[in-house]
Amino acid sequence: MEKVQEENETERWERPEEITESERDIIKETWARLYTKSEDVGVSILIRFFVNFPSAKQYFSQFKDMEDPLEMERSVQLRKHGQRVMGAINSVVENLSDPEKVATVLAIVGKSHAVKHKVDPVFFKILTGVILEIIAEAFAKDFTPEVELAWSKLRSNLLSHVLATYKEVGWTQYPSNSV
Repeated sequence: MEKVQEENETERWERPEEITESERDIIKETWARLYTKSEDVGVSILIRFFVNFPSAKQYFSQFKDMEDPLEMERSVQLRKHGQRVMGAINSVVENLSDPEKVATVLAIVGKSHAVKHKVDPVFFKILTGVILEIIAEAFAKDFTPEVELAWSKLRSNLLSHVLATYKEVGWTQYPSNSV
């Protein structure tokens, strides 16, 4: 049973559902509101990611030894990386109607993390989950099932593109349902 579940999970990341026009509008509207505080949101995402999944810090020499969330929050390097994360998501959201641009942005992100930084792709699955948590909290009462579905589809698409790039550059291990 577990093997079948893992195969279904992998298939879902490899063949994500198409995002409808109304879902693109939902994503763009919620993102526009969130992006007005992009620096703080990016920092919040990374702090939660590193506090809940400290093994992810191994890829960041500048703050891998930081344990205190307040120290992380004050870190210039962490803030810069948070801005890069937010910028990449913003590029995807701004280009949701242009699948080629989205694929290009995510191929660049995937290749950089696979080849240059050698980041295990499981961390993309974890990070995108943290991003959804932060969005759900930011919009609490406005995070309807429709909003959640739209963002879940975007998450699936993000992972699909990034994992495809990892596969192209020769990675053989992919996120499973166990994370």
